[in-house]
Amino acid sequence: MATRSPRPHPVTVCWSAKGGSGCTVVAASLALTRARPVVLVDLAGEVPAVLGLAEPGGPGLAGWLAADAPPDRLHDLSVPVVDDVRLLPRGGPLAPTTPTRWGTLLDTLARDAAVVVDAGAGEPDAGLLEHTDRSLLVTRACYLALRRLVALTARPDGVVLVEEPGRALRRDDVERTVGAPVVATVAVDPVVARAVDAGLLTGRLPRLVERELGRAA
Repeated sequence: MATRSPRPHPVTVCWSAKGGSGCTVVAASLALTRARPVVLVDLAGEVPAVLGLAEPGGPGLAGWLAADAPPDRLHDLSVPVVDDVRLLPRGGPLAPTTPTRWGTLLDTLARDAAVVVDAGAGEPDAGLLEHTDRSLLVTRACYLALRRLVALTARPDGVVLVEEPGRALRRDDVERTVGAPVVATVAVDPVVARAVDAGLLTGRLPRLVERELGRAA
């Protein structure tokens, strides 16, 4: 990570090595459980659907990055989720950008709020991670997911383990493979799936998820 002046608020990036790990649900839930105010940055493009929000129109973050727009435009691009939680939608495919631009984005947002980034599946941009205070890998105890992670360069600071029955691998197997501690364990629960399917995650965040991710926050 880059050396920089301390920010008023932290920046946490959530990502997964493999799709279907639950990264967006974890990132959105983390934003809803941590101390507010919070800005949830959607790099994967799935957060509005998970939160039951209308798909935002306009350029979003992708347009801000591509146009080299000034930092004061970022607040105008964000939309309210619940009290003191705002969403910065992606708004279209992301083009490659520079570490400096990522730094401007995150430093600007972190002046006024804690920042949670949903970076989705795959290796996050190195420039993004360079300006991140904490990187959390969201994964299941899945051989294929861990095998994919080993082939990547990025390494997280912590792991949010999505637990499901029938997996042969255990928590310590994940920690040993990843090289980072499990900071929260979230069980696969039909209650969470029903809340997401009904667009009710903001109002009916399951207590188990709230408790576990509250520790990670």
